[in-house]
Order: sequence, then C-alpha cells, then structure tokens
Amino acid sequence: NNALATIEMLQPKAYNFITTPDVVQHGFIAHELQEVLPYAVTGEKDALDDEGNIRPQQVDYSKLTGLLVGAVQELSARVKELENN
Repeated sequence: NNALATIEMLQPKAYNFITTPDVVQHGFIAHELQEVLPYAVTGEKDALDDEGNIRPQQVDYSKLTGLLVGAVQELSARVKELENN
C-alpha cells in the first residue's frame, strides 16, 4: 500500500563521477534515498575509515523492485478505474 506515495518522495538525479566526467549516470544520492528507504542504503553519510579515506555509501537498487512494482500496480488500478467510468 502507498507505494506510489513513497516513490513520489524519491529524488532521482543525473550525475557523473569525478573519474568519468563525460559519463552521465542516473540514480539517487545515497543519503537522500536513505531518508525514505533506509533498507536500500548501506554505510553512513560522510564516513571515513581509520586512515581518513572516504567510505562511500552504497545503494542496493534491487531493494527498489518491490516498491516499483507496487507503484505500477497502483497506477494500473487507477487507469482501469478511469477507463470504466
């Protein structure tokens, strides 16, 4: 329930990595996604290891699948309802 409302809270971004500035990626900023779907993100924002190196957060995009299917099902039900009226 309410998968579409959750999807609407997400903030997709287009971005690139410093090492590949000409390659545009599409996805989410981990700490922003973590506010809505904490189970889809591992690590902590701005975390450093013992030597001061960045320990980046990671997004597990497979964790979004069930939510996305739920949102499609909600939209499908809305379309069917509109078609029947």
